[in-house]
Amino acid sequence: MEIVILDGYAANPGDLSWANLEKLGALMVYDRTPLHDAKETVRRIGGAKAVMTNKTPITREVLDACPSVQYIGVLATGYNIVDVNAAKEKGIVVCNAPAYSTKAVAQLTTALLLEICHHAGSHSEAVHAGRWENSADFCFWEHPLIELAEKTMGIIGFGSIGQETGRIAKAMGMRILAHNPSQSDTGREIAEYVSLETLLLESDVISLHCPLTAETAGIINKDSIAKMKDGVIILNTARGPLIVEQDLADALNSGKVYAAGVDVVSAEPIDKDNPLLKAKNCIITPHIAWAPKEARHRLLEITANNLQAFLDGRPVNAV
Repeated sequence: MEIVILDGYAANPGDLSWANLEKLGALMVYDRTPLHDAKETVRRIGGAKAVMTNKTPITREVLDACPSVQYIGVLATGYNIVDVNAAKEKGIVVCNAPAYSTKAVAQLTTALLLEICHHAGSHSEAVHAGRWENSADFCFWEHPLIELAEKTMGIIGFGSIGQETGRIAKAMGMRILAHNPSQSDTGREIAEYVSLETLLLESDVISLHCPLTAETAGIINKDSIAKMKDGVIILNTARGPLIVEQDLADALNSGKVYAAGVDVVSAEPIDKDNPLLKAKNCIITPHIAWAPKEARHRLLEITANNLQAFLDGRPVNAV
């Protein structure tokens, strides 16, 4: 069986092994495939039965031109880059990799929040620049320092990542509010489920962990920001289009939003004209929450196990 990986570099830039997939068939790995070149995507798929993609779109046009494809493996949890409806019509199984990065994403979410609260990076730079040795006092700080205990974190999207983030925040003494379409007993052990309106009104920190859907696109906008507390902190390690970026930039520049920490933006790599690049108090990391080696190792294991299950006639993690 031929297996093609269209864009393997992000998941495995060389520090991991494709061996588990190589055991299942003749494997061809492309580091990158042009995102908007359907003809090249079709050429690279060729007569492969199984195709793996991370961010390379597999559209109806691509599937129409590749009748050999029986299986699509997404090297991620989100699968919006695959035309799932077209795949279903053609009897193609599509599987994703859920929960491989839960702890890693929650960890970076917390890192962004703690950086906003303590500015550890810039204070270290100040020390290395000699400003501590020349201080009149035994300590100094160049930014306001924030204690999180007894403050409220509102989490929009309370699945596995949202709950893991909530556990960490709760361990730091925070009160946790959650807004989610469904509720669970495990969620109730961490947070109080509330309406979106209540979450916006009462939260000191708002963290986004919901999927990108028609309902959640632009959920953070000038109207929702207006309902928030003055000086709120906003975190996004989910999907960039959950935020109307110009509205957030305006709120940061006015001081309505004290700070933001985002790992995702609306267009990636980030566009040079993205308004968040020039906004005040905005930390931007380059979509790395999912990427610790341990998490990527789990991703590759899940991907291989998904394909093996498909070949055994019992697909798992089908979307």
